[in-house]
Amino acid sequence: MQNSTSAPQNPLVGITHGDFNSTSYEIILKAYADLRLLSVVTPLLYGQSKIFSYYKKNFGMEEFNYSLTRDARQTWNQKFNILNIVEHELKIDPGIPTELSGEMAVKSLKMASDDLRNGFLDALVLTPANPSTMKSDKYAFNSQMNFLASALEMKMPLLMAVSDRLKIGMATSLIPLSKVPEMITKDLISGKLKVFSDTLKKDFCINAPKVAVLGLNPHAGGFGLFGEEDEKVIKAAVDEARSKGLYAFGPFAADSFFLSDAWCKYDAVLAMYHDQAMLPFNLLSVDAGAYYLAGSQFVCTAPVADCDFEHCNQNIASDDAFRKALYLACDILKHRKGE
Repeated sequence: MQNSTSAPQNPLVGITHGDFNSTSYEIILKAYADLRLLSVVTPLLYGQSKIFSYYKKNFGMEEFNYSLTRDARQTWNQKFNILNIVEHELKIDPGIPTELSGEMAVKSLKMASDDLRNGFLDALVLTPANPSTMKSDKYAFNSQMNFLASALEMKMPLLMAVSDRLKIGMATSLIPLSKVPEMITKDLISGKLKVFSDTLKKDFCINAPKVAVLGLNPHAGGFGLFGEEDEKVIKAAVDEARSKGLYAFGPFAADSFFLSDAWCKYDAVLAMYHDQAMLPFNLLSVDAGAYYLAGSQFVCTAPVADCDFEHCNQNIASDDAFRKALYLACDILKHRKGE
């Protein structure tokens, strides 16, 4: 890796360009318009310099400088680096999801994940993309994190949402609600609790993390009145985790757990499915939030934000969640080094 200055080497973080017809380039530009960020983390954008220049001009940021590279191993420290995923010109349709923008989102994701797996990157930060335009015969995933879990060969991936107030994990991935009950098994919950506890220790420096577990059914099953999964599956998994020395508690009724300050007594919460996690997370996290794909040697984060076409090219998108994802990746890298 080349150095442009004698400054200490920053972690090299790959950034996917998401859907280039959405606000992804805008949030990247806005974040790195603050040059202080370059002293914290060196970025490598898997995108295209022509698209970058298009949005840079539209937002009046012509003075924003960048360096081109053909290889993640040849980047410039404390500079904004771009690796062109294709050389030919791409048609930009701001605010419109297209087959081309979806195809390029997949290409960016695959190239970046390959470099991460090969050890060329210290971490990877995703920007939002549109799953519907990304889907094809060669890409059958409904989320970028699901793709990464497969590409990185993760045995027990755990998607977390992280803010300054709350850390919440999801026992199941982004799947239809009708499929959640059949996915909830004792082995799954036990495995997720083990990954969660290990992650909180290693990546968040919490020595003896206490994890609250939410139930699946209304009132956590209501003693069998509203379903048997909570008592026979989830509670059994919690009890097993405690027998192995983990500080797991529950299951708790999801509808009332966040009404009081009960959740504040725990270091993290394990929810059973996506919406059960994200509803309280979005309500309680007044600051920006980031996703973290736990359970791997690799560090992968993403902003808690949807792929936004409605506000594309209007210079009104917020980069707060993207910054949060960048800082979270850096913090985890430091914690793993014992810093």
